[in-house]
Amino acid sequence: MNTSDQQLYELAARLGQVLSDSSLRLATAESCTGGWIGKVVTDIPGSSTWFDRGFITYSNEAKQELLQVSATLLSDNGAVSEAVARAMAEGALAASRAHVSLAVTGVAGPDGGTAEKPVGLVWFAWGNGNRVTAEHRIFPGDREAVRRATVRHALLGVMHALKR
Repeated sequence: MNTSDQQLYELAARLGQVLSDSSLRLATAESCTGGWIGKVVTDIPGSSTWFDRGFITYSNEAKQELLQVSATLLSDNGAVSEAVARAMAEGALAASRAHVSLAVTGVAGPDGGTAEKPVGLVWFAWGNGNRVTAEHRIFPGDREAVRRATVRHALLGVMHALKR
């Protein structure tokens, strides 16, 4: 699905309403999206009532310093992995005042893919209290398409995590 800016805005607004109605705050931990999720949620007027903060942790060092992702976890699993996505979501909760978190780490391309971790592979994790869920997707298209689809799926995942 080709997701437009308007669709992302509407999705973020719906998410903001759900968070606001529940008196919950969100924190984001982004790697492959480079802050795009934070941009989308802060496009919503009044988002300061439900968006606590965002961590752009593009490098492994940033993941370690800002989110306390261990160097061993990164070296054993690679930055694009379920274990790292989970650790990022947990780290975002621990380093913020948020109740809910989302984390994304992936290979947006056009380079960097391998047979095991192809271009388009993105790992997601959502934290809700003490529970963290994770999943991966492989999105088709160029760098822009992969990143846009990642933003959409990450926001939808928060809404699903809130229903669990």
